[in-house]
Amino acid sequence: MSSNDGQAVSAVPDVLAPGLRVVFCGINPGFVSAAAGAHFANPRNDFWRLLHDAGFTPRLLAPDEQFDVLQFGVGLTNAAFRTTRGSGDLRRADFAGAAERLDDLARELRPGWLAFVGKEAYRGAFGERPKLSEQARRLVETRLFVLPSTSPANAAVPYAERLRWFRELASRASGS
Repeated sequence: MSSNDGQAVSAVPDVLAPGLRVVFCGINPGFVSAAAGAHFANPRNDFWRLLHDAGFTPRLLAPDEQFDVLQFGVGLTNAAFRTTRGSGDLRRADFAGAAERLDDLARELRPGWLAFVGKEAYRGAFGERPKLSEQARRLVETRLFVLPSTSPANAAVPYAERLRWFRELASRASGS
C-alpha cells in the first residue's frame, strides 16, 4: 500500500500518543495481522501474553483491543509496513526511511523507550546487528531496547526466556 505522497502505508495502524512509557516496534505485519488490522494478531504470537505477564497491562488484551494499550502508557508500530508471509520475505528497500521515521516519532512523541520486538526489527531500521537488552544508540532522549521476537517462528526461544527480557524492560521502563 502507499499513500498519495508515495509514503508506504501499513495495513496495521500505528497505535501512538505523546509521552508513552514504551513504544513496541515489530518488524512488519504478517498476513493474519494485516487481515485483522491489528498488531501481533496471529493467535500463536506470544506478544499480548508477554505484555500482560511482564506487567505492562493489568489484563490480557486481545489484538482487536490494541488501542487500549495507550491507557497503560504503551504504543505500537512496525519497522516495515509491507505485509509478508514472514520477515524473511522482506527486502532492504522495505526498511527505507525507517530510521528517520522512528527518529521523528521519538522527537515528536517523546516515548521513554522504543522496544524492538526481535533483533531483525532493529537491524532492518538501523543496519546493525544488536544484542538483546538496552542499546547504546538513542533517538533524541528515547532509549532503545531489543527484545526476543514473539513470533511463532521464534518458538525455539522458550517463553520463560522471552518473559525474562520483557520483565527486564518493564523494570527499566518503570523507573523512567
